[in-house]
Amino acid sequence: MSFNRVLIMGAAGRDFHNFNVYFRDNPDYEVVAFTATQIPDIEGRTYPVELAGKRYPVGIPIEAEADLVRIIKEQQVDQVVFAYSDVPHEYVMHKASIVLAAGADFRLMGLKSTQLKSKKPVVSIGAVRTGSGKSQTTRRVSKILRELGYKVAAVRHPMPYGDLVQQVVQRYSSYADLDRYNCTIEEREEYEPHLDNGLIVFAGVDYERILRQSEDEVDIILWDGGNNDLPFFIPDLHIVVADSHRPGHELTYHPGEANARAADVFVINKVDTATASDVFKVRQNLAQLNPAAIVVEAASPLFVDDPGAIRGKNVLVVEDGPTLTHGEMAYGAGWVAAQRFGAANILDPRPYAIGSIQQTYAKYPTTGNVLPAMGYGEQQTHELQETINNAPVDLVLIGTPIDLSRVMQINKPSQRVRYELQEIGQPNLEEILKAKFS
Repeated sequence: MSFNRVLIMGAAGRDFHNFNVYFRDNPDYEVVAFTATQIPDIEGRTYPVELAGKRYPVGIPIEAEADLVRIIKEQQVDQVVFAYSDVPHEYVMHKASIVLAAGADFRLMGLKSTQLKSKKPVVSIGAVRTGSGKSQTTRRVSKILRELGYKVAAVRHPMPYGDLVQQVVQRYSSYADLDRYNCTIEEREEYEPHLDNGLIVFAGVDYERILRQSEDEVDIILWDGGNNDLPFFIPDLHIVVADSHRPGHELTYHPGEANARAADVFVINKVDTATASDVFKVRQNLAQLNPAAIVVEAASPLFVDDPGAIRGKNVLVVEDGPTLTHGEMAYGAGWVAAQRFGAANILDPRPYAIGSIQQTYAKYPTTGNVLPAMGYGEQQTHELQETINNAPVDLVLIGTPIDLSRVMQINKPSQRVRYELQEIGQPNLEEILKAKFS
């Protein structure tokens, strides 16, 4: 039998999902490899037979994307599927050009072939860029729905950085579950704030199984998207967050523009710290893409335990890693808090960075004088801790969504910077959700 030989380009998320729902049992295709990028230490593994299914008795190799052309030629690949997110449109076409020149077809998969249908209502929250405020929007939506009397769980976009067999279906209801699943800092940043709010979180690798288990426990499912990826489940209401600090990005990133075009509701976030002209530009661009969507404007107010302890201090600012790397931001909530509460100086962490943290600065040169909270494994978490402890400062301002003291020992005073979504004026999310589900 003649198969269409396929290679899937990914980053340990959308790639595995596309395989599971479309290719795994499809007799017309044979997936010969995945390639991996964006996330450290993904390549060199195997997508295991327990997940790959009976058609793949030895599993499927996961190779480095740098070897893309070699794999296409050696494996006689017919079709390459691009399956990762938060990249410029121009970047996608450069990858397409590489694939086409190597002799294979280049494919992007849409909603019809990759979304699962739930038996329960689904509210999906996505974004046009990483770091727009999607997770805090999910927290706000979950609070409203629970106040309306619904039992709700968040299903998080995949982050399977460990043992894939052990991560098929993960259910988090306590901090102990974070330790039980050996969560990375990046995973904790997404799960811990939901747990703080009393919300159950599901995640993993096989989203058909995850969906069916979550359906048994709740009335409404919240899809908490990652990067700016499209939802894995067919939504009854699709909310998409845009960042007023990055006007124009809603038009120029994949699949953020597709997210915007599919949205039922836009949340234009951070309007409290953006210029009026930037907010207007984002609103104008979103109206061009999707004039039928409802538009909500929102702020991300900052909270710290002791503002007075920041004034006049020499501080190190630690920010959410993906916001600075994939999201290409030079700063985040920690930097804004340091400025607002009168820090005398924000230390440049680069001279004190070691190992993979130093390499992160080289790979993402747009990062400002802040430290990305990279922690994709035990070694990198240790290097982050040592970088923080090397810094000669009075105070560490932690702008990540988690309490880093849970996973490392910091040898100097620290404060967390917290932020939640706050809608401004009308319409607001409460009105929208009541109209949909009351």
